[in-house]
Amino acid sequence: MIQDISLGLLQTYKEKINSYDEVLDQNGEVKPYWQGLFDTLESIGINELELRNQEIIKKLKENGVTYNVYDSNKESNRAWKLDPIPFLIHESEWKAIEKGLLQRARLLDLILKDFYGEQLLIKNGIIPPELVFDNSGFLLPCFDIRQKHNNQLLNYAVDLARGPDGKMWLLDNRTQAPSGAGYTLENRIVMSKVIPELNKKTYRKRLSPYFTQLQKTVDTLGNNNNENPNVVFLTPGPGNETYFEHVYLSSYLGYTLVQGNDLVVRDGFLWLKSIDRLERVDVIIKRLDDEWCDPLELRRDSLLGIPGLLQVIRLGNVTVVNPPGTSVLENYGLMAFMQNACKFLLNEPLLLNSVATWWCGQTKELNFVLTNLPKLIIKKTNRKQGFRSIYGRLLNQDELENLKNLILNNPKDYVAQEEVSLSTTPAFINGTIEPRYAAIRAFLVATADGYKVMQGGLTRSSAVKDKFEISNQLGGISKDTWIITDAPSEYVERSVERKNSNNQLNNSLTSRNAENLFWLGRLCERTMALRSFLKIILSSLNENVTKHHNKQPEFLVVLLKSLTHLTQTYPGFVGKEAKDGEEFDNEAIFENPLAELLLLINDPTKVGSVVYNIQSLLRTINQVSEKWNHDTRRIINLLEDSLFVLKKTDTANINYVNHALDKLHIRLFSFYGNINETLPRDNGFYLLETGKNIERILSLISVFRSTFNFKKIEEEEALLMEAILENHHLLAQYRNIYKSHLSLKAVINMVFLETNLPYTLAYLLDTLVDYLSKLPKTNEPNRLSIAEKSALEASTIVKLIDAETLVQIDEDTQFRPQLDETLSKVFELICNVSTNLASLYFNHSVMQHSVLDTLENRDTDEI
Repeated sequence: MIQDISLGLLQTYKEKINSYDEVLDQNGEVKPYWQGLFDTLESIGINELELRNQEIIKKLKENGVTYNVYDSNKESNRAWKLDPIPFLIHESEWKAIEKGLLQRARLLDLILKDFYGEQLLIKNGIIPPELVFDNSGFLLPCFDIRQKHNNQLLNYAVDLARGPDGKMWLLDNRTQAPSGAGYTLENRIVMSKVIPELNKKTYRKRLSPYFTQLQKTVDTLGNNNNENPNVVFLTPGPGNETYFEHVYLSSYLGYTLVQGNDLVVRDGFLWLKSIDRLERVDVIIKRLDDEWCDPLELRRDSLLGIPGLLQVIRLGNVTVVNPPGTSVLENYGLMAFMQNACKFLLNEPLLLNSVATWWCGQTKELNFVLTNLPKLIIKKTNRKQGFRSIYGRLLNQDELENLKNLILNNPKDYVAQEEVSLSTTPAFINGTIEPRYAAIRAFLVATADGYKVMQGGLTRSSAVKDKFEISNQLGGISKDTWIITDAPSEYVERSVERKNSNNQLNNSLTSRNAENLFWLGRLCERTMALRSFLKIILSSLNENVTKHHNKQPEFLVVLLKSLTHLTQTYPGFVGKEAKDGEEFDNEAIFENPLAELLLLINDPTKVGSVVYNIQSLLRTINQVSEKWNHDTRRIINLLEDSLFVLKKTDTANINYVNHALDKLHIRLFSFYGNINETLPRDNGFYLLETGKNIERILSLISVFRSTFNFKKIEEEEALLMEAILENHHLLAQYRNIYKSHLSLKAVINMVFLETNLPYTLAYLLDTLVDYLSKLPKTNEPNRLSIAEKSALEASTIVKLIDAETLVQIDEDTQFRPQLDETLSKVFELICNVSTNLASLYFNHSVMQHSVLDTLENRDTDEI
């Protein structure tokens, strides 16, 4: 009966198979666990499977799962691709694979120690010296580095695929910064939520023991005197292809995500630049390529590394996973000598076959390669981003001749590998189930006495039929990988317990993240302020009919000029002479102000436009991705949609523009509300709120000052007052208190002095003073910082103002000198707050007490 149920999808799939396939055993029979999977897929139905596939795409987008493609012309990162059909391997087969993986990890660890130690493999002719010393992965400055753990290769990943003999073959080693474990975990979580039916009839191994072991291993790597090591996760930054994983894993494991400029070497130790002190770093989980780690001893032009890092490692004052120098193991040429190396170092044969490899630096092997080029794949021993594997069978006679000459020009730089027919696996392609080539990346982590293998992995399949292009760079599709068991696995999750929880370090706020959160608040508020002011002006344009040769009413001209001052998009509506303090009436631009207004909305190259601000905001949000929960990520996706819509909106229809601005407003407020409800009240939150308040104060002052510094006729000034009150969400409250009468003195009293309305100057300054007081005192703990003094002075000036004095005018010029001078002074003081925060927290121009204490007390590990 079951066979009949699954006949449709399974039979259709079997008819498409044209090579060895994972679904079939050596006798051509369907493997029982694949039969069960197809039964479930049949019960779901192909149409429902397509809907689930769309749900996977949606959920991955909501979770922010991306894979950045270097040199991509696209405006955003590439969305991560996950096939709804998992990759299955039975436990009985996996155990044999696992033994081979454990042996290979031990072997590579011994080879690494030997290369940077006695070099017996080279001295005994097991491995040619050219493959080591001429390889860019061999870093001579790392020769005298030996970390405290018995295993130097602490984290290891290996790519596998099933060969013609039906067994898994090793294709590639990943040692310097193995990636993919985070994507593996995310794939499992998404699949469990979207297609739960697959879990009900199939028993599979869990992934969590691997990550638990990783935490245990990392905990053993710290200084002996520190029971709870301070661990950081080092990333090159948002431009890196796997940045999502860096954010994801650092958050999942509970480690602080840092970039190179977040760390500094002082007095032989490595320190994390947090905003309240420098914190001693014990362990680095490195996702930076080796050569970029230390510009003092390795690549001099590196802006990603930490100057002096290698010396700190030598001193034993920090442990790195994996240490610089491990990239030498990724040399393709070494694969040709693994069998002999295994016999020499372990006195046993390799358990896991590698793809047949020939290094062209040997005469016999070179002649074989040149004779058999059409059957081989040519690679460079040194991994170089610009060199893609060359498939000999795809070349014509002239191209083959050119390739021969290329190899002969420098044979030692090239290796050849046998092109074999690898297995295919079911993949969901364009609404149907198709066979596609696939490979699995397995992950291992060092333990006290060996290695532990993840019970699963990251499978990638080719999107193109009959092509083995599984790389994510080339558009490969990932799969959840299941190690199938015949019965439920008995596993009790054991969390990693700290020996002394009182000493446990919280995730620190790095100076870089502090600056990004501060500017996130400013950019979000800047975008909202511009959007609100634009809406008022667009509404006024719609409501007012121009007279006298399209001349705009005076109050609208004032608002347009004020908009240019707010955005600083000069000359704009004020003319070129505005920079010299003179007003300049550009008649042409006022006859058709909509053209300039639309540029202020949708021109991504115009500094200060709505779109430009959103782009800057999203980049800043991405810099602190680890701060956001799933709901916040969904709102961020909506902000990205708003950016796309505003760029593409038909500007000829102002209603569409208004609608897009309204949606943006709602989404920005949703972002504000969500982070306000979810972010912990820590230094990051206070800096974000500080940035928001500073920007709101500066925007209010800019608009008010440029609108009322000159007296207008009574009717025009009334319209301006109404617009300004509306812009600052105070119109309803004003009418409730003062009814319909509009008086500039009353407006000043409300906008400047009310202390219970969130958009008034007094309220904003009080709030700013409060948030500044909560930030750490890094210099003199019992005294006000310079930023606090500036904010307090600004608050005092505002609270002491007299509206009667501020509205006084110079009869000759109609200028209000007291109003302009007062607002100018407050504006300058708030700018000083921003500048002083930068020097105090973001640039580390002030020496922290913790560092001075450490320099004076060399015998203690306390900070």
